[in-house]
Amino acid sequence: MMHVIDDNQIRSMMDTSGDAAEVMEILQKSKSLSRLSMRETAVLANVSDPDLRKQIHDAARDLKDSIYGNRLVIFAPLYISNLCNNDCSYCGFRVSNRGIKRRALTQEEIAEETVNLLKTGQKRALLVSGEAYPGGKIDYILDSVRTVYSVRHGKDNIRRINVNIAPVDIEEFKQLKEAEIGTYQLFQETYHEETYHKLHTRGPKRDYSYRLETIDRAFEAGIDDVGIGVLFGLYDWKYEVLALMNHIEHLEAKFGMGPHTISVPRLEPATGCDITETPPYPVSDDDFKHIIAILRLSVPYTGLILSTRENAAMRRASFELGISQISAGSRTNPGGYSDSESCEQFSLGDHRSLDEVIYDIVTHGFIPSFCTSCYRLGRTGLDFMEYAKPGDIKKKCHPNALFTFTEYLIDHASERVRQVGSEMIRRELEAVNPPEFREKLRTILDKIKDGERDVFM
Repeated sequence: MMHVIDDNQIRSMMDTSGDAAEVMEILQKSKSLSRLSMRETAVLANVSDPDLRKQIHDAARDLKDSIYGNRLVIFAPLYISNLCNNDCSYCGFRVSNRGIKRRALTQEEIAEETVNLLKTGQKRALLVSGEAYPGGKIDYILDSVRTVYSVRHGKDNIRRINVNIAPVDIEEFKQLKEAEIGTYQLFQETYHEETYHKLHTRGPKRDYSYRLETIDRAFEAGIDDVGIGVLFGLYDWKYEVLALMNHIEHLEAKFGMGPHTISVPRLEPATGCDITETPPYPVSDDDFKHIIAILRLSVPYTGLILSTRENAAMRRASFELGISQISAGSRTNPGGYSDSESCEQFSLGDHRSLDEVIYDIVTHGFIPSFCTSCYRLGRTGLDFMEYAKPGDIKKKCHPNALFTFTEYLIDHASERVRQVGSEMIRRELEAVNPPEFREKLRTILDKIKDGERDVFM
């Protein structure tokens, strides 16, 4: 077993606290866009004073703006199967959930789901599957990726597919890379090994070490864009945050880079899962906001993802704390975009349509982005970090956000979104400097208005 997570080290730091002066020193360090140490993260985690927490949250907002600007990347999950061999106490897809309707979509059904996503304006999809596949091989996933990429609806297509699927070996990762996936995403669920074994009672997922080593195998296979995360509520959140940092330190030491994204789901009710009704380690809204702010400060160059598990109010608050990517208009069951009755993986907190979410985003001063340019120009892994760590990535993100948002406004937006969105783009464009670059962006935007699509830089 790899020594990735040092339980003793984490436990020794969990109660580490500092005075206000030390907290301010840590916040000052974060302004340099450097990753914080585990100890510095622990100090921030143990701040309970409301005024000092506010300063931490304000610093997280400023840091996010300095790196990514005011844009929010939008995507949608595409669930293709709820077949599973594992018995995870918190998941509606668990194998012991005998009463649910099981379904693995055919390639024709996956194409139909993709069309329905495209009709709403989505350009980025996260392909999600239960951890069992028809035929028992990864071929089903590879075929599904190819199907999604092949679908066209008018001028629309899915431009980048990220995947959240079961751990695979190095050769299978190489196949995923050849299929041109974007990010490979895998959550450890909980890094606390004893809790992990209690919650995973059957199936391949019982192997804590194999799952933990999966991101290493992805890097070794040449996939340099990965996402990690935990399911908050299964164990003490301070332990989980420090374990995330421990995992990142391991990856950076071994591969020279950490994850591209960190996801921060909270435990939500799921069919047939009693533990989800009374989480063993509930995370309050205030602590959840604090978690987001801490992670933004601790790994400033890493994208933070928030799903539709959270309600609209919490999602809105998270934008100010460092979240840089969100799902929208989501369904968490196979065929969900075609009104399937199959079981959801978990209950949603935000049931709004993509258009409603975008209206909310814009009216709160953020630019919705469907950009996929970094994947398609090879700005992943170390190349991405060369832009992200010094805070230069927003020079790419901001124009591409304007381009993809303009496409959405023309092709899919409701009238009220078109009005507020057009005004936002006008304001954003006026603020672009130097004037020569502003005029270059105007020229590209005019081409989009004349019918050109999929322009990026």
